[in-house]
Amino acid sequence: MQQRTLTMDGENPLGVRPIKGLLFSFSIPAIISCLVNSVYNIVDQIFIGQGVGYLGNAATTIAFPLMTIIMAFATLIGSGGSAYAALRLGEGRKREALLTLNNLLVIAIGLGILLAATGLIFLKPILTLFGATETTMPYAIDYTSIVLMGVPFSVISIALSNMARTDGHPRMSMYGILIGAALNTVLDPIYIFVLDWGVKGAAIATITAQFVSMVVLCYYFLRKGNMRFTRRYMKPVGRVWYKIFSLGISSGITSLVACIMQVVMNNSLVYYGNQTEITGDVALSAMGIVMKIAMILASVCIGFGIGAQPILGFNLGAKKYARVRHTYLLAVSIATGSILIGWAVCQLAPHLVLSLFGKENQTFTDFAVRCLRIYLGGIFCAGFQIVSTNYFQATGQPLKASLLSMLRQLILLIPLLLILPLFFGLNGLLYAGPCADIGSAVIVALFILPEMRKLNRRIAESQGPALAA
Repeated sequence: MQQRTLTMDGENPLGVRPIKGLLFSFSIPAIISCLVNSVYNIVDQIFIGQGVGYLGNAATTIAFPLMTIIMAFATLIGSGGSAYAALRLGEGRKREALLTLNNLLVIAIGLGILLAATGLIFLKPILTLFGATETTMPYAIDYTSIVLMGVPFSVISIALSNMARTDGHPRMSMYGILIGAALNTVLDPIYIFVLDWGVKGAAIATITAQFVSMVVLCYYFLRKGNMRFTRRYMKPVGRVWYKIFSLGISSGITSLVACIMQVVMNNSLVYYGNQTEITGDVALSAMGIVMKIAMILASVCIGFGIGAQPILGFNLGAKKYARVRHTYLLAVSIATGSILIGWAVCQLAPHLVLSLFGKENQTFTDFAVRCLRIYLGGIFCAGFQIVSTNYFQATGQPLKASLLSMLRQLILLIPLLLILPLFFGLNGLLYAGPCADIGSAVIVALFILPEMRKLNRRIAESQGPALAA
C-alpha cells in the first residue's frame, strides 16, 4: 500500500501536484496556526486580567521576552530541520531526511532541558532584567517558574510541527497547535476561576496544553508519518546538526531581534511620550495594540512563507526549477494581495479596527489612530519581504536568509527608533515603522532579482535539450 502522501505511482506530491493547490494546502494550516497563536495570546491576557488583575497581566508581560527567546531557539531548529529534510527528500535521499527527523528530536529534548534549567537557575536576575519590580516579582516568579518546566514540551512540539509540513502533512502541524490552544483556553478559566490558582493556574494550563501538543505530534511520527522515529537514526550526526542550525538560524534571529526591538520600542515610547501631553503610559498602551494588529496581519504572510518552504526545497533538490519559480511568485503575489487588504482597512477605517480592543478616552483614541495609520503605513511590503526571506532559507542559502531576517528590525528599525525621535520626538517613533518596511523591501529586491535571473537561466538550460530533441 502506498503512503497516503504519495501519488499512485509513488511520487512525492511536492514534485508533481499543481502548485496552487499545494501552496494553499500547506499555507492555510500554517496561517491558522499563526492566527491561533496571535489570538490565543490576547485571550490568555483577558482571563488573567479578569481573574488576577493587572499584576497578573504584568507578570505575563515580564515573562514574554523570555518566552520569545525560547521560541526563537525552538523555531531555529524546527525550521532548519524542515528545510534540510525537504532538500534531501527532493534529491531522493530519504535516509538523510530520516536522520534529520531523529537527530532533530534529540536536539529538541536536550535544548529544551538546557533552556528550562538555565531559566530556573537565573530566574530572578532574568525577571529583573525584563522589568520586574518588588510588587510584580512574586507574580512573575509564580508564573514563569511553572512555564519554564514545560519548555521541553514546547520546544519538541514546535520542532515536530515544522517537520510535519515537510513530511507532507501540514494539517498535522495545525492540529498539534489547535489542540493545545483549545485545551489551554478551556483550562485557563477552570484553573484561574474555579480552582482559584491565579497566575499559577494559567501557567499550569499552558504547560498542560504544550504537553498534549507534543504527544499528538510524537504519536504521528511514531505511527503515522512517512518519516518515523527510529532509534538507530537518533545517534548524533555532525553534518546533520550543522545543517539544522545553519539553515534555521535566520528564523531564530528573527525572533531574537523582535525581542530586542520590543525592549527598545517600549523604553522609547515611555521616554518620548512623557515629554508630550499624551504621556508614556498612553503611548505604550496604544503601540501595544498596534503591534498586536501588525502581528495578526503578518500571520497571513508568514503562513504563505512557511507553506512555500517544503515545496521550494523539494523541487530545488529535484531540479524542477520552473516549479520553484512558480511557487515563489505565487506565494509573493497572494501574500502581498492579502496584506494590502489589511493595510487598506487600517488606513481607511482605523476606528473600526481599534474598537475591537475596547473604548478608551479621546486622547488615547486619537493617538492610537495616528499610530495605526503611520506606523503600519508601509506594512504592505511585508508579504514580499517575508516570503523572499523564507525562499533563501528553503533553498539552502542560510547567510542570505540570516541577513534578510535581521534587515527590517535589527539593521533598520532599531537604529531608526533611536535616531528619528531625536529630531521628531514621539512622531519619529511612528515614522520609523514605514521607513524600515519600505527600506527593507528595496534591499530584499536587490537580493531576489538576481536569484530569479539565475532560476530563469536554469529553466532555459533544462528545457534546452528537450526543445532540441
